[in-house]
Amino acid sequence: MAGAKHDLEEALLQIAHQHHQQSLRQRQQTGDASLFIFFSPFQSFSLLNWAYARAERAKKDALRSAVWVADLLVDTVDGEAHQLFVNEKRIELEARALFSTVTRYRKQTDQWLAATNAVNSALKEIGDFENWMKIMDFECKSINVAIRSIHQS
Repeated sequence: MAGAKHDLEEALLQIAHQHHQQSLRQRQQTGDASLFIFFSPFQSFSLLNWAYARAERAKKDALRSAVWVADLLVDTVDGEAHQLFVNEKRIELEARALFSTVTRYRKQTDQWLAATNAVNSALKEIGDFENWMKIMDFECKSINVAIRSIHQS
């Protein structure tokens, strides 16, 4: 990412430098081009052809440079978009793993809850049985006392 930004900055600086150099050359040439008035028509025509060819070459170079900068910009944006896509896929995989873990823990918790309810019911039944045994013991003792008192009387 940082390398792409550095390449882009470097490309833009190079284009600015080339433009500056071409501007300086054109200024020097326009100073010299004013001299073509003193040349013969054939010489001035070739000088114009040369200047036109030079301008066309400069246009083509500028177009090539613009395409190159555009390609660098697209590559930079594509690199960022690709990284976002990779991050999105990684997050989706982690979310799926988290969902399966939560589902597994929910099932385990349900099993623990069922086991706890079963133990609770068993303890309740034991408590009910113990209470029933105490009542039976009390009634048996009451019957035993009643029978003894009948027998002694």
